[in-house]
Amino acid sequence: MDESKYYRVYSKYLMDRYKEKVYKLPISIDLTCPNRDGNLGFGGCIFCGEEGGSFENLSKDYKIKEQLEKNKAHISKKYKAKKFIAFFQNFTNTYIGIEEFKKMIYESLIDDIVGISISTRPDCISDEYLEFLKSVSDKNNIDINIELGLQSVNYHTLKRLNRGHGLAEFIDAMIRIKKYNFSVCVHMILNLPWDDIQDIEEGARIISALDVQEVKLHSLYIVKNTEMGRMYENDEFEMISKDEYIERVILFLENLSPDIVIQRLIGRAPEENTLFVNWNTSWWKIKDQILKRMEERGSYQGKKYNYLNGKALKRMEV
Repeated sequence: MDESKYYRVYSKYLMDRYKEKVYKLPISIDLTCPNRDGNLGFGGCIFCGEEGGSFENLSKDYKIKEQLEKNKAHISKKYKAKKFIAFFQNFTNTYIGIEEFKKMIYESLIDDIVGISISTRPDCISDEYLEFLKSVSDKNNIDINIELGLQSVNYHTLKRLNRGHGLAEFIDAMIRIKKYNFSVCVHMILNLPWDDIQDIEEGARIISALDVQEVKLHSLYIVKNTEMGRMYENDEFEMISKDEYIERVILFLENLSPDIVIQRLIGRAPEENTLFVNWNTSWWKIKDQILKRMEERGSYQGKKYNYLNGKALKRMEV
Protein backbone atom coordinates (compact mmCIF):
# COMPACT_ATOMS: atom_id res chain seq x y z
CA MET A 1 0.00 0.00 0.00
CA ASP A 2 1.32 3.44 -0.94
CA GLU A 3 1.04 5.25 2.41
CA SER A 4 1.87 8.60 0.81
CA LYS A 5 -1.67 8.62 -0.62
CA TYR A 6 -3.01 9.03 2.91
CA TYR A 7 -0.52 11.26 4.69
CA ARG A 8 2.75 13.14 4.12
CA VAL A 9 5.43 10.52 4.80
CA TYR A 10 8.67 11.54 6.51
CA SER A 11 10.99 9.29 4.49
CA LYS A 12 9.61 10.66 1.23
CA TYR A 13 9.99 14.22 2.52
CA LEU A 14 13.67 13.55 3.30
CA MET A 15 14.24 12.01 -0.12
CA ASP A 16 12.61 14.98 -1.84
CA ARG A 17 14.64 17.47 0.20
CA TYR A 18 18.08 15.82 0.04
CA LYS A 19 17.69 13.76 -3.16
CA GLU A 20 18.95 10.63 -1.41
CA LYS A 21 18.36 8.47 1.66
CA VAL A 22 18.83 10.27 4.98
CA TYR A 23 18.75 8.55 8.36
CA LYS A 24 18.77 9.80 11.93
CA LEU A 25 21.70 8.91 14.17
CA PRO A 26 20.44 8.87 17.79
CA ILE A 27 22.59 10.39 20.53
CA SER A 28 22.21 9.83 24.27
CA ILE A 29 23.80 12.22 26.77
CA ASP A 30 23.69 12.69 30.54
CA LEU A 31 20.76 15.08 31.00
CA THR A 32 17.64 15.61 33.07
CA CYS A 33 14.46 17.72 32.96
CA PRO A 34 13.22 20.64 35.06
CA ASN A 35 10.32 18.58 36.40
CA ARG A 36 12.78 15.97 37.66
CA ASP A 37 15.46 17.95 39.48
CA GLY A 38 13.24 20.22 41.56
CA ASN A 39 13.28 23.32 39.34
CA LEU A 40 9.62 22.83 38.42
CA GLY A 41 8.94 19.58 40.21
CA PHE A 42 10.15 16.10 41.01
CA GLY A 43 9.68 12.69 39.44
CA GLY A 44 9.38 13.86 35.84
CA CYS A 45 6.44 13.06 33.60
CA ILE A 46 4.49 10.23 35.17
CA PHE A 47 4.84 8.10 32.02
CA CYS A 48 8.60 8.57 31.56
CA GLY A 49 11.13 5.90 32.52
CA GLU A 50 14.76 6.29 33.44
CA GLU A 51 15.87 6.20 29.79
CA GLY A 52 14.00 9.40 28.98
CA GLY A 53 12.65 8.05 25.70
CA SER A 54 15.93 6.67 24.38
CA PHE A 55 15.77 2.94 25.12
CA GLU A 56 17.30 2.01 21.75
CA ASN A 57 20.30 4.32 22.01
CA LEU A 58 23.91 3.49 22.64
CA SER A 59 25.21 4.11 26.15
CA LYS A 60 25.68 7.75 27.12
CA ASP A 61 29.12 6.68 28.36
CA TYR A 62 30.28 6.89 24.74
CA LYS A 63 31.29 10.35 23.58
CA ILE A 64 28.95 12.05 21.13
CA LYS A 65 31.28 11.55 18.18
CA GLU A 66 31.74 7.86 19.07
CA GLN A 67 27.98 7.30 19.16
CA LEU A 68 27.56 9.01 15.81
CA GLU A 69 30.38 7.09 14.14
CA LYS A 70 29.17 3.72 15.48
CA ASN A 71 25.58 4.34 14.40
CA LYS A 72 26.72 5.78 11.08
CA ALA A 73 28.77 2.66 10.29
CA HIS A 74 25.84 0.38 11.11
CA ILE A 75 23.19 2.33 9.21
CA SER A 76 25.44 2.98 6.21
CA LYS A 77 26.00 -0.74 5.82
CA LYS A 78 22.38 -1.77 6.44
CA TYR A 79 20.52 0.94 4.50
CA LYS A 80 23.16 2.24 2.08
CA ALA A 81 22.67 5.76 3.41
CA LYS A 82 25.28 8.48 2.95
CA LYS A 83 23.64 11.47 4.63
CA PHE A 84 22.54 11.71 8.25
CA ILE A 85 20.81 13.79 10.91
CA ALA A 86 22.42 13.99 14.35
CA PHE A 87 19.50 13.31 16.71
CA PHE A 88 19.85 14.36 20.36
CA GLN A 89 17.02 12.22 21.67
CA ASN A 90 16.85 11.80 25.43
CA PHE A 91 15.43 14.13 28.07
CA THR A 92 15.68 17.94 27.61
CA ASN A 93 18.63 18.84 25.39
CA THR A 94 18.46 22.58 26.07
CA TYR A 95 18.24 22.17 29.85
CA ILE A 96 21.97 22.74 30.30
CA GLY A 97 24.24 25.78 30.35
CA ILE A 98 24.78 27.53 27.04
CA GLU A 99 28.51 26.76 26.90
CA GLU A 100 27.92 23.07 27.54
CA PHE A 101 25.18 23.14 24.92
CA LYS A 102 27.54 24.71 22.39
CA LYS A 103 30.16 22.02 23.05
CA MET A 104 27.52 19.32 22.58
CA ILE A 105 26.47 20.70 19.20
CA TYR A 106 30.01 21.24 17.95
CA GLU A 107 30.87 17.60 18.74
CA SER A 108 28.02 16.43 16.52
CA LEU A 109 29.38 18.13 13.39
CA ILE A 110 30.96 15.09 11.79
CA ASP A 111 31.17 14.35 8.07
CA ASP A 112 27.94 13.68 6.17
CA ILE A 113 25.70 15.39 8.73
CA VAL A 114 23.02 17.43 6.92
CA GLY A 115 20.93 18.28 9.95
CA ILE A 116 20.77 18.41 13.73
CA SER A 117 17.62 17.46 15.63
CA ILE A 118 17.19 18.71 19.20
CA SER A 119 14.70 17.12 21.62
CA THR A 120 13.43 19.51 24.26
CA ARG A 121 10.45 20.96 26.13
CA PRO A 122 8.42 24.04 25.23
CA ASP A 123 9.49 25.77 28.45
CA CYS A 124 13.20 25.23 27.76
CA ILE A 125 13.45 27.26 24.55
CA SER A 126 15.14 30.66 24.73
CA ASP A 127 16.49 33.13 22.19
CA GLU A 128 20.09 32.64 23.36
CA TYR A 129 20.08 28.98 22.37
CA LEU A 130 18.20 29.64 19.16
CA GLU A 131 20.67 32.38 18.15
CA PHE A 132 23.53 29.93 18.59
CA LEU A 133 21.79 27.23 16.56
CA LYS A 134 21.16 29.77 13.80
CA SER A 135 24.88 30.56 13.64
CA VAL A 136 25.70 26.83 13.43
CA SER A 137 23.13 26.35 10.68
CA ASP A 138 24.40 29.29 8.63
CA LYS A 139 28.09 28.49 9.05
CA ASN A 140 27.80 24.77 8.31
CA ASN A 141 24.89 24.82 5.85
CA ILE A 142 22.87 22.30 7.87
CA ASP A 143 19.21 22.17 8.85
CA ILE A 144 18.03 22.54 12.44
CA ASN A 145 14.98 20.66 13.68
CA ILE A 146 13.49 21.14 17.14
CA GLU A 147 11.49 18.20 18.53
CA LEU A 148 9.03 19.53 21.11
CA GLY A 149 7.31 17.20 23.53
CA LEU A 150 3.76 18.52 23.88
CA GLN A 151 1.77 15.25 24.18
CA SER A 152 -1.62 16.96 24.71
CA VAL A 153 -3.25 20.36 24.22
CA ASN A 154 -5.49 19.77 27.26
CA TYR A 155 -3.87 21.73 30.09
CA HIS A 156 -5.69 19.63 32.70
CA THR A 157 -4.06 16.53 31.20
CA LEU A 158 -0.66 18.24 31.11
CA LYS A 159 -0.98 18.95 34.83
CA ARG A 160 -1.93 15.36 35.62
CA LEU A 161 1.08 14.17 33.62
CA ASN A 162 3.34 16.39 35.78
CA ARG A 163 4.65 18.08 32.66
CA GLY A 164 5.41 21.32 34.49
CA HIS A 165 4.18 23.48 31.61
CA GLY A 166 0.93 24.34 29.90
CA LEU A 167 -0.19 25.27 26.41
CA ALA A 168 1.07 28.87 26.68
CA GLU A 169 4.70 27.74 26.84
CA PHE A 170 4.23 25.70 23.69
CA ILE A 171 2.75 28.67 21.83
CA ASP A 172 5.63 30.86 23.03
CA ALA A 173 8.21 28.31 21.89
CA MET A 174 6.62 28.09 18.45
CA ILE A 175 6.63 31.88 18.04
CA ARG A 176 10.30 32.09 19.04
CA ILE A 177 11.46 29.19 16.85
CA LYS A 178 9.55 30.49 13.84
CA LYS A 179 11.70 33.66 13.84
CA TYR A 180 14.70 31.50 12.96
CA ASN A 181 12.96 29.39 10.31
CA PHE A 182 13.83 26.12 12.02
CA SER A 183 11.49 23.19 11.47
CA VAL A 184 9.59 21.87 14.48
CA CYS A 185 8.43 18.32 15.13
CA VAL A 186 5.69 18.10 17.78
CA HIS A 187 5.19 14.89 19.76
CA MET A 188 1.59 13.93 20.56
CA ILE A 189 0.23 10.97 22.54
CA LEU A 190 -3.24 10.20 21.22
CA ASN A 191 -4.50 7.75 23.85
CA LEU A 192 -3.88 9.58 27.12
CA PRO A 193 -6.57 8.47 29.60
CA TRP A 194 -7.76 12.02 30.34
CA ASP A 195 -8.06 13.20 26.73
CA ASP A 196 -11.25 12.74 24.75
CA ILE A 197 -11.91 12.86 21.01
CA GLN A 198 -12.38 16.65 21.07
CA ASP A 199 -8.87 17.06 22.52
CA ILE A 200 -7.46 15.05 19.61
CA GLU A 201 -9.26 17.16 17.02
CA GLU A 202 -8.28 20.42 18.71
CA GLY A 203 -4.68 19.25 18.95
CA ALA A 204 -4.49 18.86 15.18
CA ARG A 205 -6.08 22.27 14.69
CA ILE A 206 -3.74 24.09 17.08
CA ILE A 207 -0.67 22.45 15.55
CA SER A 208 -1.86 23.45 12.08
CA ALA A 209 -2.67 27.02 13.12
CA LEU A 210 0.83 27.44 14.60
CA ASP A 211 2.47 26.32 11.33
CA VAL A 212 4.24 23.28 12.76
CA GLN A 213 6.29 21.45 10.11
CA GLU A 214 6.35 17.87 11.45
CA VAL A 215 4.42 15.65 13.87
CA LYS A 216 5.37 12.44 15.64
CA LEU A 217 2.41 10.43 16.97
CA HIS A 218 2.69 8.00 19.86
CA SER A 219 0.42 5.53 21.56
CA LEU A 220 0.85 5.61 25.32
CA TYR A 221 2.86 2.72 26.70
CA ILE A 222 3.08 2.03 30.43
CA VAL A 223 6.62 1.65 31.75
CA LYS A 224 7.35 -0.38 34.87
CA ASN A 225 8.45 1.47 38.01
CA THR A 226 6.82 4.76 36.99
CA GLU A 227 4.00 6.70 38.64
CA MET A 228 1.76 5.88 35.69
CA GLY A 229 2.73 2.23 36.04
CA ARG A 230 1.58 2.29 39.65
CA MET A 231 -1.69 3.95 38.65
CA TYR A 232 -2.24 1.37 35.90
CA GLU A 233 -1.67 -1.55 38.27
CA ASN A 234 -4.13 -0.01 40.74
CA ASP A 235 -6.80 0.41 38.02
CA GLU A 236 -6.88 4.20 38.45
CA PHE A 237 -7.58 4.69 34.74
CA GLU A 238 -8.58 2.67 31.69
CA MET A 239 -6.75 2.44 28.40
CA ILE A 240 -8.81 3.04 25.28
CA SER A 241 -9.11 0.18 22.81
CA LYS A 242 -6.88 -0.32 19.79
CA ASP A 243 -9.87 0.43 17.57
CA GLU A 244 -10.40 3.76 19.34
CA TYR A 245 -6.72 4.64 18.90
CA ILE A 246 -7.03 4.00 15.16
CA GLU A 247 -10.10 6.27 15.07
CA ARG A 248 -8.19 9.01 16.89
CA VAL A 249 -5.25 8.84 14.50
CA ILE A 250 -7.56 9.15 11.50
CA LEU A 251 -9.45 12.08 13.04
CA PHE A 252 -6.17 13.80 13.89
CA LEU A 253 -4.83 13.38 10.36
CA GLU A 254 -8.05 14.55 8.72
CA ASN A 255 -7.93 17.80 10.73
CA LEU A 256 -4.21 18.36 10.21
CA SER A 257 -2.75 20.63 7.54
CA PRO A 258 -1.70 18.52 4.52
CA ASP A 259 1.64 20.37 4.51
CA ILE A 260 2.74 18.86 7.83
CA VAL A 261 5.11 15.90 7.62
CA ILE A 262 4.24 12.82 9.72
CA GLN A 263 7.33 11.19 11.22
CA ARG A 264 5.35 8.28 12.67
CA LEU A 265 1.79 7.09 13.33
CA ILE A 266 2.55 4.94 16.37
CA GLY A 267 5.55 4.34 18.61
CA ARG A 268 7.03 1.20 20.09
CA ALA A 269 8.70 0.11 23.32
CA PRO A 270 10.52 -2.98 24.66
CA GLU A 271 7.96 -5.40 26.10
CA GLU A 272 10.26 -6.54 28.91
CA ASN A 273 10.15 -3.10 30.54
CA THR A 274 6.47 -2.33 30.05
CA LEU A 275 3.14 -3.19 31.60
CA PHE A 276 1.22 -2.19 28.48
CA VAL A 277 2.34 -1.46 24.93
CA ASN A 278 0.30 -1.27 21.73
CA TRP A 279 -2.42 -3.72 22.81
CA ASN A 280 0.05 -6.61 22.45
CA THR A 281 0.12 -5.94 18.72
CA SER A 282 3.11 -5.18 16.50
CA TRP A 283 3.33 -1.47 15.71
CA TRP A 284 3.48 -2.12 11.98
CA LYS A 285 0.23 -4.14 12.11
CA ILE A 286 -1.55 -1.21 13.75
CA LYS A 287 -0.09 1.11 11.14
CA ASP A 288 -1.42 -1.17 8.38
CA GLN A 289 -4.85 -1.19 10.03
CA ILE A 290 -4.88 2.61 10.13
CA LEU A 291 -4.06 2.83 6.43
CA LYS A 292 -6.57 0.13 5.50
CA ARG A 293 -9.36 1.97 7.30
CA MET A 294 -8.38 5.25 5.67
CA GLU A 295 -8.46 3.57 2.27
CA GLU A 296 -11.93 2.11 2.94
CA ARG A 297 -13.30 5.52 3.95
CA GLY A 298 -11.59 7.64 1.34
CA SER A 299 -9.81 9.39 4.18
CA TYR A 300 -6.57 11.39 3.95
CA GLN A 301 -4.53 13.98 5.81
CA GLY A 302 -6.16 17.40 5.58
CA LYS A 303 -9.60 16.17 4.53
CA LYS A 304 -11.19 18.40 7.18
CA TYR A 305 -8.58 21.16 7.03
CA ASN A 306 -10.99 23.98 6.31
CA TYR A 307 -11.10 26.07 9.47
CA LEU A 308 -8.36 28.76 9.19
CA ASN A 309 -8.06 32.15 7.44
CA GLY A 310 -11.47 33.48 8.42
CA LYS A 311 -13.38 30.40 7.35
CA ALA A 312 -16.47 31.42 9.32
CA LEU A 313 -16.83 34.78 7.63
CA LYS A 314 -19.84 35.22 5.40
CA ARG A 315 -18.96 35.95 1.80
CA MET A 316 -21.09 38.89 0.78
CA GLU A 317 -21.58 40.01 -2.77
CA VAL A 318 -21.38 43.79 -3.31
